Amino acid sequence: MASHAVTSGLSAISSASAGEKQSQYPALLHQILSQSNIETLTADLNAYAQALLEESLGLVVLRPLITNFIEQIKAIKGPEVKADVGMQVVDLLAGKGAQFEEQDSQIKGIIADAYEEQGEYIKSAQILQRIPLDSTQKQLSNDDKARVWIRIVRCYLEEDDTTNAFTQLNKIKNVIHSLTDMETKLLFQLSQARMYDSQRSFLDAAQAYYNVSLEAVIDEEERLRTLSAAFVCAILAPAGPQRAKMLSKLYKDERAHQVEHFAILEKIFFDRIMSPDEVKAFASKLQPHHLAKTADGSTVLEKAVLEHNVLGVSKIYKNIHIDRLAELLGTDADKAEEYAAKMLEQGRLAGSIDQIDRWIFFEGEGSGERKTGHVETGRKELRQWDANVQGMAEEVERVATMIQRQYPEFYASQMEGAA
Repeated sequence: MASHAVTSGLSAISSASAGEKQSQYPALLHQILSQSNIETLTADLNAYAQALLEESLGLVVLRPLITNFIEQIKAIKGPEVKADVGMQVVDLLAGKGAQFEEQDSQIKGIIADAYEEQGEYIKSAQILQRIPLDSTQKQLSNDDKARVWIRIVRCYLEEDDTTNAFTQLNKIKNVIHSLTDMETKLLFQLSQARMYDSQRSFLDAAQAYYNVSLEAVIDEEERLRTLSAAFVCAILAPAGPQRAKMLSKLYKDERAHQVEHFAILEKIFFDRIMSPDEVKAFASKLQPHHLAKTADGSTVLEKAVLEHNVLGVSKIYKNIHIDRLAELLGTDADKAEEYAAKMLEQGRLAGSIDQIDRWIFFEGEGSGERKTGHVETGRKELRQWDANVQGMAEEVERVATMIQRQYPEFYASQMEGAA
């Protein structure tokens, strides 16, 4: 409830002339901001806003009064007050039509700032979405629209709401080639990287983060931060030829030694098996979604490490018993076989599994192409069999030719006998 001084002041203004109101309203607002205590400030300002916006003042008088009020609200320190009073103003402006679209957009921006200051990112995104970007009063450029959209995207990403963030990001994609503001373009690239990261598309995220880290207009500290994010995503990506290419690119970057995750990336790049202590140390520096549980109950990191270690084992052994593989991976035999089988099926590992004798046979680098099941495996074995038969036939023919040249009479007698 508004204080007595404010209600009395508003009552006195209501009976004044339009010309007097132009000076009396700003004077009362100054009094409210300088004298109201923290308990009554919100109520006093809401009462002021309601009285002002329900006045039947002309557009020429009312617009500067509302603009002044919004400017004063923006200067208030408390985000709670700004959010509460701002929402009151938004509701009151809703009935004023398109004449106050600019003021409506300004107050919604102030409310969004207040919500973000309080960590209410979803509310901030929702109020920003209510800003009229296809204004009838003022034509907004694609850069102006993109700034609002990218801010909404970043708010949703703060809450890991990738569904709504993706919708807003697509709006920017439609105008990205026409944008002239470099900052907006970079924020778009960074938001896209964060989107891939949140969705666990780690290879795409690593490439996107790496691209941002190469932008010369960004300061060195921020470039190293995005390069570090690229390292993390590359490490968490599914083991295989595609990740190997990304790791090679990052490892050979001249800035790589400055990134804190360089040691672990180097170990993965050279296909060395990672120890539990190394994994634990790395996990302590990851974000929550990097440690989320997957369908088999393991975390994203545990899955990535397990696949990497399977690949590391394939570099050391030509074949290995499944129980021995499980021992090296620090897991049970069923999971070790499951992971190896999936990597073989997806073409991230080359080889075969003998499930009867429980052996895994490694055959070098994977092609990166998904296998088509037992038919593909059978065809490969037939091709190998054909090559062996052809090689044997060629050897026999070569020996026969040598005999013919060295012992022509013997060769002729044998051929006659065969006939």
